[in-house]
Amino acid sequence: MTSMFDPWNYRQDAGYTSGMDIVGFKIVATDGDIGKVDKADDFDPTSIVVDTGPWILGRKVLLPAGVVQRIDMDEEKVYVDRTKEEIKNAPEFDPDQTDDRDYRDRLGNYYRDYYGPPM
Repeated sequence: MTSMFDPWNYRQDAGYTSGMDIVGFKIVATDGDIGKVDKADDFDPTSIVVDTGPWILGRKVLLPAGVVQRIDMDEEKVYVDRTKEEIKNAPEFDPDQTDDRDYRDRLGNYYRDYYGPPM
């Protein structure tokens, strides 16, 4: 049975557990590092804010938890299954809209498109 992509929840096999502190961990896309985790809230573990540093001019991006492929606590890295370009082209992060339903729908649908139609 194939499961549907859920942008706002970590995958069961990603290695996320409640209370895990991943702030400061490197984010690794399929084609290289994109920055570090700037914010990840245990009380709302649906997404992480990534500081991209000089990669895209210090811009921050919001990654839904569903794109996290795995978390390596020993290496302090979070691996995502998207490319740098796909992340760069996502709807722009606005910290004032993280709880806005329309923004979350746009962002979730942007990433959902990469996983194909629901099964």
